[in-house]
Amino acid sequence: MWTLVDARKIFILAMTVLLLGTSSFAQELNLSDLVDEALKNNPDILAFQAKIEAARYRIPQSKSLPDPMFMFGYQNEGFKRYTYGEEQGSQWMFSASQQFLFPGKRALKEEMSQRDAESLEAMHDLLKLKTAARVKELYYDLFLAYKNIDLLKDRRDLFFRIEDLTLARYSAGKAMQQEVLMAQTEKYMLLEREEMFKQKILSLEAMLRATIGREKEPPLGRPAEPAYQVFLITLDDALLRADQNSPEIKSRKKMIEGANTKVVLARREYYPDFNINATYFNRSREFMDMWSATATINIPLYYKTKQEPAVLEAKASLAQAKQELEAAKLMIAAAIKDNFSMLRSSEKLMDLYKNGLIPKNTQDVELAFTGYATGRTEAIVVISRLKTLLDYETLYWNQFVEREKAIARLNAITEGLASAPGVEKK
Repeated sequence: MWTLVDARKIFILAMTVLLLGTSSFAQELNLSDLVDEALKNNPDILAFQAKIEAARYRIPQSKSLPDPMFMFGYQNEGFKRYTYGEEQGSQWMFSASQQFLFPGKRALKEEMSQRDAESLEAMHDLLKLKTAARVKELYYDLFLAYKNIDLLKDRRDLFFRIEDLTLARYSAGKAMQQEVLMAQTEKYMLLEREEMFKQKILSLEAMLRATIGREKEPPLGRPAEPAYQVFLITLDDALLRADQNSPEIKSRKKMIEGANTKVVLARREYYPDFNINATYFNRSREFMDMWSATATINIPLYYKTKQEPAVLEAKASLAQAKQELEAAKLMIAAAIKDNFSMLRSSEKLMDLYKNGLIPKNTQDVELAFTGYATGRTEAIVVISRLKTLLDYETLYWNQFVEREKAIARLNAITEGLASAPGVEKK
C-alpha cells in the first residue's frame, strides 16, 4: 500500500517534471519572435527612426519664408537737446520688412527636403531587412552549434564502443596499448570539441542579444530546428524582383530625384529675391506723420563665381547619384548571384551527404566494427571511418544552415522574396 510519504514523493516528482518541461518549452527560441523583437528594439533601427523624424521636421522649415524683420529707432536734430516735436526732422521710426524668394524656389527647397526624407525612409527599410537577416544568420549559427553538440553526443557511444573493444583486445593480448591510447585520445577530442561549441554558443548569444536589443537577461535558450524552405525561384526572377523591390535602389532613385531638384534650384538662383519694407515716421505736434514703402532686390552680379559654379556643383552631384545607383545595382546583382550560387551548391551537397556519403559511411563503420572485433581490421581504420562519418554529418548540417542563411540574405536584398510564390517551408 502507498503511504503518505510515497504519495508526496510522487507528487514532487511529477511537479518537477512538469516545471522542467515548462521551463524547457519557454526557453526554446522562436525565430519570428526574435525578428519582431529586433525590429522593435534594435538600437540602430531606433536611431535611424529618429534620423528620419528629424528629416521630416526639415520639410516645413525648408518651405517657410524667412523671418520678418522689425526696426525701431529715433532721429534727432542736433546734439545739444532732445528736439522731438520741436524740429521737423526729429521723429520716431518704426519699420517692418519681409523677404520673398523668387517664385518657385520655396517649392523646390521643399521638394529637396521631401526627397531626402523619402531616401532615408527607403534606407530605413533596408536596415530593417538587414537586421532581420542578421538575426536569422545568428539564429541559424546558434542552431548549428547546438546541433553539432548533439552530433557529438550521438556518436560518442560509438567512440566509447571502440574504446571498450580495444581494452578487451588489449586485455586478451590481441591488441597493442597504442590502440587503446588512440581510442581514448579520440574520445577526449570529442569532449574538447563539445566545449568549443559551448563557448561558441555563449558568443553567438551575446551577438544575438545585442542585435535584438536585449541587455541583461538569462540565457536565450535553444533555437527550434528551422523548417526546410523549398526555393523554386530562378536567378533571373530574383534579379528582377531586386530591381523592383530593393530598398537600396529605391533610396538611390530618391537621391537622383533630389539631385535633379537641386539642379533646377541652382538655376533658379540666377533670378533675384526681393524684400518689401514699410516704415512709419512719428513726428508729433504740428508736424505731420510720414510713412514709406520700399522694395529691394538682390542683383546676381557675381554669377560667374557664385550661381554658375553652384549649377555645375549640382550637376556633378546628380552625376554622382546616377553612378552610385548603377554601382548599387551591380553590387546587388553580384550579391544575388553569389547567394544564389551558394544556395544551389548547398542543396547539391546536402543531397550528396544525405543520400550518398552518410548512408555509405554508416555501413562502413558497422563493417569496420565487425572486422575489428574479429581481428580482420585495425583500430585506426575504425576510428578513421567514425571520424569521417561524424565529419559528413557535420558538413550536412553546415550546408543546411548555409542554405538558410543564403535565403535570408536574398530576402534582405530583394525585400519580400521569401514570401513570394516558389518559396515555402516544409
